[in-house]
Amino acid sequence: MATIVERYWDKIDCEFALNEGGGSLLENGRVKYFGVATAEKLPRGATLQASGSSGHGSVPRVDNAVVHLAAAVAKAGTWDTPARLNETTRAFFERLATISPPEEAAWYRNILDSKVQEELKHKKPQYYSMVRTSVVPTILKAGYKSNVIPPTAEATLDIRALPDEDLPKFRQMLSALINDPQVKVVAEDTQLSMPPSPPSKLGTEMFAALERAQKEVSPEAITLPIMTTGATDSSFLRAKGVQAYGIGVPKTEDESRGVHGNDERIETKQIGLFVRYLFVAVTGVAAQQ
Repeated sequence: MATIVERYWDKIDCEFALNEGGGSLLENGRVKYFGVATAEKLPRGATLQASGSSGHGSVPRVDNAVVHLAAAVAKAGTWDTPARLNETTRAFFERLATISPPEEAAWYRNILDSKVQEELKHKKPQYYSMVRTSVVPTILKAGYKSNVIPPTAEATLDIRALPDEDLPKFRQMLSALINDPQVKVVAEDTQLSMPPSPPSKLGTEMFAALERAQKEVSPEAITLPIMTTGATDSSFLRAKGVQAYGIGVPKTEDESRGVHGNDERIETKQIGLFVRYLFVAVTGVAAQQ
């Protein structure tokens, strides 16, 4: 998308765009809500690089790079990073509370409470991630032979930043948390080169059309503005002033957890519902006189 926007903007310049990314929820065979993504967290990866002296594996060393890296990864991976709301997530949880069971509704009305955050971490990890810059270790590299202590070890962190995150300050916080001179936090901000961009607005003709489409195809559901925890091409479009909205086929929580997994799937019945939803929304804007 970066290349298309840079080279062919005159051909795709538009007021609205519909993209992937909306997290519509399916419960007990019915759509609970249609999620319309108006903002997204941005991939801003980093690596942890540990160093130490190398030697024979039969002799323990206090500066073993693998040991120091393992401790750093454990701290990074269990860090409860600061939580906060923006316009999109505030509206999301306020509306979600109106259609949730009493216990969950109480969570969403007090979403930043530390006890609520602990509950969400275990029971609703997607919502836990939605209100914070997240840090998830994904790749470990160290050593080449079982009886040799390697001089270096490295871990890749998948950092997904809130749109307004101060990344240099965030990395300083991570370094302070690790508190180990043998481990460096190295930024990889150009990993996917997705630009920061303002959220899409809720009061537009397109958002209203998406709400009308939801009411037509699934009147018992509601429409929720969402900030996605993953990234899409919408960031490139929003940076150019396009009001981009992410939508998606309704899925159960189990199906949502399978994204990028080896059992990623959706129900075929929901594809038909989604096509109707998309048709009603697009014609509600594009077919107007």
